[in-house]
Amino acid sequence: MPLVSMNEFLPKAKANKFAVGQFNMNNLEFAQAIAQAAKELNSPFIFGVSEGALKYMGIEYTVAIAEAAAKQSGLPVALHLDHGSTFEVAMKCIRAGFSSVMFDGSHHSYEDNIRLTKEVVKAARAMGVSVEGELGTIGGVEDDISVDEADANLAKPEEAIRFYEETGVDCLAIAVGTAHGMYAGEPNIRFDIIEKVASAIPVPVVLHGGSGVPDEMIRKSILAGVGKINVNTENQVACTEAIREALAKDAKVYDPRKYLTPARQAMVEVVKSKIQLFGSANQA
Repeated sequence: MPLVSMNEFLPKAKANKFAVGQFNMNNLEFAQAIAQAAKELNSPFIFGVSEGALKYMGIEYTVAIAEAAAKQSGLPVALHLDHGSTFEVAMKCIRAGFSSVMFDGSHHSYEDNIRLTKEVVKAARAMGVSVEGELGTIGGVEDDISVDEADANLAKPEEAIRFYEETGVDCLAIAVGTAHGMYAGEPNIRFDIIEKVASAIPVPVVLHGGSGVPDEMIRKSILAGVGKINVNTENQVACTEAIREALAKDAKVYDPRKYLTPARQAMVEVVKSKIQLFGSANQA
């Protein structure tokens, strides 16, 4: 299948109370693992690509890998810019073949966030590309951007509802207490905010910082109206731990395939567990 907009599956996710996983693609092995897991469980999925990952892989390689994975898997697959910081970056990705983009205007004022997001939506919609917006500030570390937990700002439900009404985004990420990276303790998720926003808008709420969130909290978030959940750090940790284990077993190994193969399989298991938790298995 060709790459598709997130609108191919997110409305179904919201209507049927499951969530589709965004799994970040950081290299070929990540992409292969994500696609293999999704194919085994017949689940739609989203390749998330941060600006940092774009710089690392190159935009042409990124699109080619995603297109190959979509064709081979035969599943509905979206290639999604994660935390796009500018209109220009979003347009560059759309022109290169991305089927979905996120414009993260949360570092702007509320009014400027609305204005800039509307511009991205207008341009993307003309190309059949879906758009995710963001309101509030999510703590933790994403690429080179670090936000202290104390500085994270929770989204206000009334502002989130107005944000959707004025921008027309296809899904909306709101800060509700999760964070990028792994948690030192247990996150304090504001399910009341999710419920208020999700019940008032027709599109799914997005949960960023899905790595390390207890399963019961994930399930509760989905029931409250979350239809897209982002996972990256758990795959990174699984990949790195498998590589370290392989190198520790054989200090003389030099063939990357010898340690990247178990690393890839470790990520397959992470993604499969998330797909089953999110309820998207057999929803392709």
